[in-house]
Amino acid sequence: MKSKIIAVMLAAALAGTLPGCSSGELSNEYVTVTQYKGLEVPQAEKSEVTDDQVEQAIQTNLQSTAEKVPVTDRAAEMGDWVNIDFTGYLDGVAFDGGTAQAQELQLGAGGYIGASGDYAGFEDQIAGHQAGEAFDITVQFPDNYTADMAGKVADFHIVLNEIYTENVPELTDDWVKANIEGTDTVDQYREDLKKQLEEQAEQTAQAQLKNSVQTALMDKIEVEKYPEDAVNEQVQQMEDYYTQMASMYGIELTEFIETYLQTTEDDFHAKIKEAAQQTAALEEAIRLIAEKQKLEPSDKEYEEMAKEYAQQAGMDDVDAYKEQVGEDVLKNAILVDVVTDYLVDECVQVEDTDTAE
Repeated sequence: MKSKIIAVMLAAALAGTLPGCSSGELSNEYVTVTQYKGLEVPQAEKSEVTDDQVEQAIQTNLQSTAEKVPVTDRAAEMGDWVNIDFTGYLDGVAFDGGTAQAQELQLGAGGYIGASGDYAGFEDQIAGHQAGEAFDITVQFPDNYTADMAGKVADFHIVLNEIYTENVPELTDDWVKANIEGTDTVDQYREDLKKQLEEQAEQTAQAQLKNSVQTALMDKIEVEKYPEDAVNEQVQQMEDYYTQMASMYGIELTEFIETYLQTTEDDFHAKIKEAAQQTAALEEAIRLIAEKQKLEPSDKEYEEMAKEYAQQAGMDDVDAYKEQVGEDVLKNAILVDVVTDYLVDECVQVEDTDTAE
């Protein structure tokens, strides 16, 4: 959940710029907020849930309960699922990130390197081999791949551990009873699923509206100077976030920046600092509005919201959650939520003339 909070703050900070303004309605030594009531934002539109979307969700759920059927009497074919080990080599030397064990993939799904240059795709070259077989293939990374690998030719040693197909069950009352808690019939399942999708659509629309309001607020902020301590804290939080992301991939931050963010260290740190400055400025504005409108949560309200946040993160122990996230980070996030909800209630939604015909 800490990652989610930081990611939300980062997204909000990068959503707009902080232009200068001539006068302010609220101000302190750091920022001036020229307007916060009646902010104009694009009309929030909730997408309608179609029958096709319901059917797609049903098929996804059915697929998740599919039974694996091992294939032992033939070679792998496109459409089959396979379990493989592989090691990638450039000029005979294994490269970082090119080794994995027990990877499951569906041949033809396009999840791996496709055909490029004179070489067939990764998945295409697995087809035709038998379970238990070890073999080598050669592929060419596409030109739009990461800078260090784009266009390069690589060899992969592959061990094909298993071939299997999936037996997807039919949608029946028996399947519903066995897999959907509290539901006994297909009709009831369809009805409940549509309601869930409608709730998700409403949540998405509300999240988009909140983002729009934060962006509109940021356009009404004039920065006198950035609070240095807050900026440094934000920089550290964002760097910790990306360091954690890198560790999930088993690599150092430097490699993660170059490979997955596809930028330089200098550019990364410059963007992090800019985002931290914008986040710090936004939080100053949020605190000004909260103080003016008396929106600071009481201790009881804070504890209730902290419990809700913890539950959303899948944690029952609120104290452990606070320690994991950091109480200052949590308090800031809750205050941002409370003030943003207030700004949503006060905003003016206008029709998007670019899309309205």
